Amino acid sequence: MLKPFRRVGLDMLLMFFACVFAAGKMVTAEQEPSWPQFHGPDRDNVSSETGLLKQWPAGGPKLLWTADGLGDGYSSASVANGTIFTAGDHGEHTTITAMDMQGKILWQTRNGKAWNGSYPGSRGTPTVELGRVYHESPHGDVTCLDAKTGKQIWTVNILKQFGAKNIRWALSESLLIDGERVVCCPGGPNASVVALNKKTGEIVWKCPSTGDLAGYASPILAECQGMRIIITLTSRAMIGVNADTGQLLWRVKHVSYADENVLMPIYHDGHVSISTLKAGSVKWQIAIQNGKASVKEVWRSKAMDNHHGGVVLIDGYLYGSSCMYNKSQWICMDWATGEKQYAVKGVGKGALTCAGGLLYTLSRGGRMGIVRPTPTGHKVISSFKIPAGGKGPSWAHPVVCGGRLYIRHAGFLYVYDVQEHD
Repeated sequence: MLKPFRRVGLDMLLMFFACVFAAGKMVTAEQEPSWPQFHGPDRDNVSSETGLLKQWPAGGPKLLWTADGLGDGYSSASVANGTIFTAGDHGEHTTITAMDMQGKILWQTRNGKAWNGSYPGSRGTPTVELGRVYHESPHGDVTCLDAKTGKQIWTVNILKQFGAKNIRWALSESLLIDGERVVCCPGGPNASVVALNKKTGEIVWKCPSTGDLAGYASPILAECQGMRIIITLTSRAMIGVNADTGQLLWRVKHVSYADENVLMPIYHDGHVSISTLKAGSVKWQIAIQNGKASVKEVWRSKAMDNHHGGVVLIDGYLYGSSCMYNKSQWICMDWATGEKQYAVKGVGKGALTCAGGLLYTLSRGGRMGIVRPTPTGHKVISSFKIPAGGKGPSWAHPVVCGGRLYIRHAGFLYVYDVQEHD
């Protein structure tokens, strides 16, 4: 009579230890450094990293390694589950690349044709979620891959499917995952924004056409007074779409120089702000009533017209570089009023991210600098020049994740150690 009970007890004990081991693995996975999509986990371009260097040696932080063979392009890096993902163009094809944390290429998978038009190369950054990689090519090929193997699970060309034309410098958005859906913006005559089933690529909903082509921006998901809203830029407007139904909530005309509406909108506390080339910066307040939403302009300013380097909101102030106005300087603006706090040269016009309480500013000429975000001034604490191997401007947005600084330039990825060490 004791043997069966002893066997059950042993099975239960083994199961207990298996659960403990599995739980330990889950905790470890959750604690792994993660920047799984363009502009990070919350798509706000602000990292929660701590323990980073407050200043760098004269020659810059230690270069840990350099990866080559990534293909031409301006895609940034995503980091998830101990793997680094990016995209680039090889010959006639757009290619998604996965690397280990030492820069060894694990796999490369094609995603449609390369962009060989003006400023050739890849644009969008891969989005990684639950073991799958999602990416949109410059020609509108939206694909889903197995993150471990690179095997294609499904693919849809949103320009062909929705009868849309490509834009002057090609589609550039980085895909948004919303629950079971992939959100993307084909523009054109049949749909402005669409949600696809992330497992199959089938249409879940489509928002009616606004009459605009796609913009170069990537969408965000905002929740305002209980309503979930997709906010993005078309070629000539800022729009809001009900994330659950696909209903168009608003369209506000916003025309930039050469239709270069690029910035991923910034949402905070019931307000949304954008900044685009020559059109300047605008902030609106969102109003929700009876299941409908509208926006009311709060302020408009030409103090900053961000090109494509991004803007971050930190402690009530907006930081980013201007282009045609203020002579390509770095700008700080008051979020509440739109008032300019300063305009200075810094490292030169470029892209940025925020980590460890510092702005990481990367010029189009390849100079990286760190700046403490304060409205009282813009002092470059430390700076260095990235290696000269890549051709063309360094437009890819920098990433700080796991104590490392990732800088993509052309076919190269440079990885620096920016962690404090005892």
